[in-house]
Amino acid sequence: MTEYLTLFVTALLSATLLPMGSEATLLYLLHEGNSALWLLIVASVGNTLGALVNYWLGLKGADFIVAKGYVSPTRADQAHGYFERYGGWCLLFSWAPVVGDPLTFIAGSARYSFARFLLIVAAAKTGRYLFVVAGYLYFN
Repeated sequence: MTEYLTLFVTALLSATLLPMGSEATLLYLLHEGNSALWLLIVASVGNTLGALVNYWLGLKGADFIVAKGYVSPTRADQAHGYFERYGGWCLLFSWAPVVGDPLTFIAGSARYSFARFLLIVAAAKTGRYLFVVAGYLYFN
């Protein structure tokens, strides 16, 4: 049971703005013989909840980081412009390293539809982990 909790926490934290990855933990736990289905579910839920943290931080904290000078108003407007230009479908890249976490933050700061956000991000995060699990099972 602690294996699943470890994966959940790792997946959740790696979806926030913290520089972490959860794929190695997932692969290790697969190698140890844990249920591939349960690992897929736990990692997907944890990573999606981590993206929701970013969304909430964007929703509640975007004005704060601009006011404090962490991000210039020009950069914030530019990020919103890109997000509006490409729409919520860019959230399909929420799984990607480097760009994924900021995308989920920007979605919150742009006040993107929560229901659409959740649907797209959950699909993207689950798809990424499904790819990792399927690859592991295929090659082992």
